[in-house]
Amino acid sequence: MLACIFRNGHFELAEKEAPHASQGGAVIKVKATSICGTDFRTYKHGSNKICEGITVGHEVCGEIVEIGSGVTGFAKGDLVTVTPALGCGECYMCAKGHSNMCDNLRTLGYQFDGSFAEYMEIPAPFFANDHVNRVSPSVKPEAAALAEPVACAVNAQEFLRIEDGDYVAIFGSGFIGCTHAELAIAQNASKVVMIEPNADRLKTALQYIPGIYPVTGGDDVERSVSEITGGRGADVVIVACSVGAAQADAQKITAKRGRISLFGGLPGDGKGFIDSNIVHYKELGIFGVHASTARQNRKVLEWLANGKIETGKYIAGRYPLKDIMKAFDDVDRKGIMKAVIVDEGY
Repeated sequence: MLACIFRNGHFELAEKEAPHASQGGAVIKVKATSICGTDFRTYKHGSNKICEGITVGHEVCGEIVEIGSGVTGFAKGDLVTVTPALGCGECYMCAKGHSNMCDNLRTLGYQFDGSFAEYMEIPAPFFANDHVNRVSPSVKPEAAALAEPVACAVNAQEFLRIEDGDYVAIFGSGFIGCTHAELAIAQNASKVVMIEPNADRLKTALQYIPGIYPVTGGDDVERSVSEITGGRGADVVIVACSVGAAQADAQKITAKRGRISLFGGLPGDGKGFIDSNIVHYKELGIFGVHASTARQNRKVLEWLANGKIETGKYIAGRYPLKDIMKAFDDVDRKGIMKAVIVDEGY
């Protein structure tokens, strides 16, 4: 089968033996799998976290075509997604329900073969730890494949406790930034400010979410947010981009006793952008976020099934697997919102 693998620090398309279902596991035919920001950064800069020769990709929806002995509750033909960050199920964090914080975390596309392939095995531990999620027939595979990144935004916002009347500011107008904006609006935020230096990207975001307050690259961010919020600042600030300067600006625009989510990880060591005096005197809460749990993924799939959210509208390009490098290039050169690799027969 065709697969996109990580070799010598780069992605490459290669023929790879198709997987078979081991005991307690299953094989899916990949119906849709999307390119996330981490995939794109790895495409551009490589990674020291991905095993050599592994098939990459982790935002996936597929149909079970082979099922191993010992798997219960699933059958051939079921449409499923997989929560990709797998905890051990036994450590303190896993016992507390935070499997994404497991000390022995393993992830699809990093330690397990991932979804940028025609077929993908779901190994037994994913079934054993309840990380396989059934998809409603009313939800399209390409929309379901985007449930996982939305679940990551849900994880971040569970820390932030957005309430009625809160002012929310978001750095970055990509898929994640737009998702955060939609979730904030659903929680009755009073105003949602989107800060984006790229005017074209910001214009696209406004088409999806007309009610947001735009702040462009040419604006004085601190002054603009102060004006929009009547001098109070933003109660919640989400840095949905991998830019250190945005983390620094986030502390300046946050209201006293406000909350900040450092959603976008930084390349390199990530040091030098937190001002402890601002945190101290404003009594700020700063939160990290990494991946998501199976519970959060299932919550998003329920929202998709009942129409509470829509992810398909953000898909700007659909590509067969053989054109995945073009998809990465379009993300790079054209800045498209979300690129999805789809089964050619789908």
